[in-house]
Amino acid sequence: MKLTVLGFLGGYPANGNGTSSYLLESGDFKLLIDCGSAALLSLEEVSDPLKLNAVILTHYHHDHTADVGVLQYYWQLHEKRYAEAVLPIYGHQLDQENFAGLSWPNSTKGIAYDPKETLDLGPFSITFFKTHHPVAAFALRIVEKLTKKVLVFTADTAYFSELTAFAKRADLLMTDTNFFADKTGQKWHMTSTESGKLAKDSAAKQLLITHLPANGDYNQLRAEVEKSAGVQIPVTVASRHLTIEV
Repeated sequence: MKLTVLGFLGGYPANGNGTSSYLLESGDFKLLIDCGSAALLSLEEVSDPLKLNAVILTHYHHDHTADVGVLQYYWQLHEKRYAEAVLPIYGHQLDQENFAGLSWPNSTKGIAYDPKETLDLGPFSITFFKTHHPVAAFALRIVEKLTKKVLVFTADTAYFSELTAFAKRADLLMTDTNFFADKTGQKWHMTSTESGKLAKDSAAKQLLITHLPANGDYNQLRAEVEKSAGVQIPVTVASRHLTIEV
């Protein structure tokens, strides 16, 4: 499977880059993971948005959902339409108001995933783990059925040790790395040191740090992660249109 980063910042777009959104492909199947600010423009540059097979949302904070509305308009209004006329958007039902907005006439249909059950979605098998965040948010463990390759995305979360078992031996671990190592006080996202620790403790094969701060030296951020993760785990910093073969 192939992952393409569409947006990778936390909170708000900056410096020409958007917020959390990722395209995951297996064969001809295209799954959009989160749909943050500027996601649609970024997606248009690498793929046909009308050829998406599904969207899955980890939670309903705007930096993960800001472009859902314009994606719905794109599917509703674009003159070029394909056989799959309605795009399924998977989300949880712990926030009924935001879940209801996933359905739009002649465009998209909101489908609830049960965080306690495995979701069978095309070539993928997806399990969920509730994270530590101010709103209900779920980490994703995505297994490609054919190859058994595993991608784990922490979504937005403060560090807590129970994440380790969920991320165990991921072929690619994507971590919310919104803070440098010196962050103090209340944290609803992980620091560089915590991301590295999670990768090391879970024996991840490679680490992609994402949901990055808008400002600061990313070389320093990566160095802090590498110091915590250990030299045996390759660490990549998310960037626009970065692709990784898992």
